[in-house]
Amino acid sequence: MEGLKILIIYSFLFCNIRTASTRDAISLGQSIREGETVVSASESFELGFFSPGKSKSRYLGIWFKKIATGTVTWVANRDAPLSDRSGVLSMSRRGNGTALVLLNSTNDIVWSSNIVSRAAQNPVAVLLESGNLVVKEKDGNDNDDPDHFLWQSFDYPSHTLLAGMKLGVNLVTGLNRLMSSWKSADDPARSEYTYGIDPSGVPQAMLKKGSTIRYRAGSWNGLHWTGMPQLQPNPVYTFEFVSNENEVFYRFKLINSSVPTMMVINTIGDVQRFTWMEHTKKWGLFARFSGTILDQCDNYALCGPYASCNIHSDSPDCECLEGFEPKSPGDWYMLDKSGGCGRKTPLNCKHGDGFLKLKTVKVPDTRYAQVDKNIILLECKELCSRNCSCTAYANSDVRGGGSGCLLWFHDLIDIKVLPEIGQDIYVRMAASELGKIERRKQQRKAKQVTIIITSILLATGVILLGAIVYIWKKKHRNYGKTDDRQELYSNEKGSSKEEMELPIFDWKTIVDATDNFSEENKLGEGGFGPVYKGMLIEGQEIAVKRLSKSSGQGVEEFKNEALLIAKLQHRNLVKLLGCCTQRDERVLVYEYLPNKSLDYFIFDTTRSKVLDWQNRCHIIGGIARGLLYLHHDSRLRIIHRDLKASNVLLDNEMNPKISDFGMARAFGLDQTEANTNRVVGTYGYMSPEYAIDGLFSVKSDVFSFGVLVLEIVSGKRNRGFYHADHRHNLLGHAWQLWIQDRPAELIDKSLYDSCSLSEAIRCIQVGLLCVQQIPEDRPNMLSVVLMLSGERSLPQPKQPGFFTERNLPESESSSSKQNLSSTNEISFSMLEAR
Repeated sequence: MEGLKILIIYSFLFCNIRTASTRDAISLGQSIREGETVVSASESFELGFFSPGKSKSRYLGIWFKKIATGTVTWVANRDAPLSDRSGVLSMSRRGNGTALVLLNSTNDIVWSSNIVSRAAQNPVAVLLESGNLVVKEKDGNDNDDPDHFLWQSFDYPSHTLLAGMKLGVNLVTGLNRLMSSWKSADDPARSEYTYGIDPSGVPQAMLKKGSTIRYRAGSWNGLHWTGMPQLQPNPVYTFEFVSNENEVFYRFKLINSSVPTMMVINTIGDVQRFTWMEHTKKWGLFARFSGTILDQCDNYALCGPYASCNIHSDSPDCECLEGFEPKSPGDWYMLDKSGGCGRKTPLNCKHGDGFLKLKTVKVPDTRYAQVDKNIILLECKELCSRNCSCTAYANSDVRGGGSGCLLWFHDLIDIKVLPEIGQDIYVRMAASELGKIERRKQQRKAKQVTIIITSILLATGVILLGAIVYIWKKKHRNYGKTDDRQELYSNEKGSSKEEMELPIFDWKTIVDATDNFSEENKLGEGGFGPVYKGMLIEGQEIAVKRLSKSSGQGVEEFKNEALLIAKLQHRNLVKLLGCCTQRDERVLVYEYLPNKSLDYFIFDTTRSKVLDWQNRCHIIGGIARGLLYLHHDSRLRIIHRDLKASNVLLDNEMNPKISDFGMARAFGLDQTEANTNRVVGTYGYMSPEYAIDGLFSVKSDVFSFGVLVLEIVSGKRNRGFYHADHRHNLLGHAWQLWIQDRPAELIDKSLYDSCSLSEAIRCIQVGLLCVQQIPEDRPNMLSVVLMLSGERSLPQPKQPGFFTERNLPESESSSSKQNLSSTNEISFSMLEAR
């Protein structure tokens, strides 16, 4: 953050700039004075006089102009400020050459560029779009090739490294291009902090304070500096490192010129990269390179020779390399570890030494190292083995599995552990010490194996003990009488048992949840018994269906419903949470659905307005998908046999859930229909073949679904339907309107504002297709789902079954009268045909 603050100060360096005129170049004999500037071609940079911060001294410098106005990137006379505003920069002849010269009020030279000794007929100083001030020959070719520059400011960096600038050393001329920080925000003079490339040994980037190394980025490993893994390819800039017999340098280039970035060394010696953020109009720290010193282990030689530094919880931890021990144990254990470590066993080169692999580290200081880029690691090992002065070796390039050879001939200093992103190095070790290290490794491995085996045995013992306790508790848990459980698990034939994948609730839990089956919690009552609302101790609401003891048929239906629903899981089926069979009771526990059943809404003139057309379409589709699951996708093929509006429950979001499986029957996968002497269900929803002949199949449920669709669209019950013009039920009325091409008259009037006429008529057509007289003419539920969701033309329906009815009371059955009731949770109804 300190670096960012300082940069912000740099960005407001001008206490007073008055630009009288600008130009794009300075030719021989020309000059610029206070108030005059030189601007690059596209106005990205500007050259002129300024005063930094609170200073009254004047300096000649270059700054950003188009963006980040006032951010200084280069200062000419940083160590020789002007005391007033009389400075003049001119291009003039000096001896046998040409130079840029800065004069003060007494015409004394304050600063000058190097005298260009090469013959220049028509020299000119130009500020380029890169921010580079260059002197070149004005030949009309506009040649911006650096090889043709007579002089350039990029060769003399200030505190900033811009794109295209070289950071490094010209080995031919000795020119050292390095960054140096300002003394303060008010004084751009060189301070002690410098950042550059040390060419000695194997070149590496270093931050120094005076002559003292403060931080070492390490040598180049083909991808980045070995100690700077955060330097990675990115969308802002590319970078390169060049090392040959003529020069050594690092340089970066912009990928997009509209997104400038720069490296800056601030007044406290931190090297940071900043990128211009257009949306905030500020410089922001670049995450992939936000400073050279990231933690205390980056401080040079913190742990001394032959020791590595590792960061644990933001604190540095120095450890001697394996085979080494502290040189001064007293100082070491008093946390003064700068003395480093020494060998436990001296080297014995004549009798053969070996090498110990040190994994994933920042390689040691390479000022006393050598490099050979043309050999492989095995040859590198041989070279080091033959030279008794060689202390370690490694690949010089990590790309492509590694290549080249680095050889160290001095103490190994400044090693930092870099897990997963570091480089491997091979440290020379006495053969006898390697043997000891190998034996210690084997002992540690054996100890680890012992610990693992012991842990496995203990864990296995705990698991077995837990299993034994669980089985014992399960056997001794009181779920009810044994004969009751056997009766629950037996199938219809009573000859075998099915495993019911269903939790068993304790009777006391049920009693507590329903407040002892209080009348206040009663939701309704059906043919099998009452339904109560309850709440478990953890706060979950439930619906409890308690089988009536007076129902002679209830036990069979209870077993059937429990065994079937336990195997069914679908979003459009009501979820059975468990059951209870204690104390001669038969109780089913369901999820609680607060929005009651479908008939509560669609058959009431007021409440029906809650279900607009979109809701009704959603409900029709959900019921269809639930039936499709029962008929085709579940583990068993289930025929519901009692699908009706009161057996469709609605959750908080009006999602439909089919309930009440007491009448349901399971088919084999190859079975298509069955016959029964005991016809159960509800008149108005039963198909003709089932009500008359006792034949039921998936097409029986399809018929019931068709009735339900027509009821949902019309808002009228099938049974008890009345029309002044005829004595048909709802099916007959819908059929008459269809053949008279007046199906829209069937639509519930409350839907007129929200209804899509084409969708409603399509639903009516699907409903009529489902209630056709002959079962084979009816579509299966897979076809129904596709019909409802598609836009293809549908076949014309044929005459429906049971489309006329006698004038019977709505609740009358062929053998008995039942009070049909619909609860807000589970709907129960049973009508037996003769």
